[in-house]
Amino acid sequence: MSTSDLAPARRASTGTTTAYNVGLLVLRPGVGLIMFISGTQKLFGWFGGGGIKVTGGYFAKAGYPASEAMAVIAGLTETLGGVGVILGLVTPLAAAGIFGVVINAMDVKWTGAILGPEGIEFEVLLAVAAASIALAGPGRYAVDHYIPVLRQHRLVYGVAALALATVLAAVVVLIRH
Repeated sequence: MSTSDLAPARRASTGTTTAYNVGLLVLRPGVGLIMFISGTQKLFGWFGGGGIKVTGGYFAKAGYPASEAMAVIAGLTETLGGVGVILGLVTPLAAAGIFGVVINAMDVKWTGAILGPEGIEFEVLLAVAAASIALAGPGRYAVDHYIPVLRQHRLVYGVAALALATVLAAVVVLIRH
């Protein structure tokens, strides 16, 4: 590998306008908006959602104890995670929150099918996108870029956030079962 092979990665980490930053600018709002809509459906019944009561009933049928409280937690995590990812604000934590919620969604929905009406391909795609955002960071066009302590994203931030999300998601899955 020559030094010219390393140059694009080095340039991206210094915050110059690159395909990397523009790609994240496209990915973050797409993932964030989907999760914001899903969260506000649970919390407020917006966008055709059921609100806390209906979502709590669904969570109860899925086996969650304190189902309305779990619906609030899921809704807040999706809504705030979505807003955080859209804005690029505390991006590793926001994306990891999305990752954790989607892990639980996969557990609830899992029937053994990956593709098709009963499949989890959409959830897998969201989980991979959220993990990618957590690991890559927000890019230059993000609120984090203007907060001194968050300006220089480090891989360890994303790894730590995803590790925390994985542990918390596993705890919730175990509580459900």
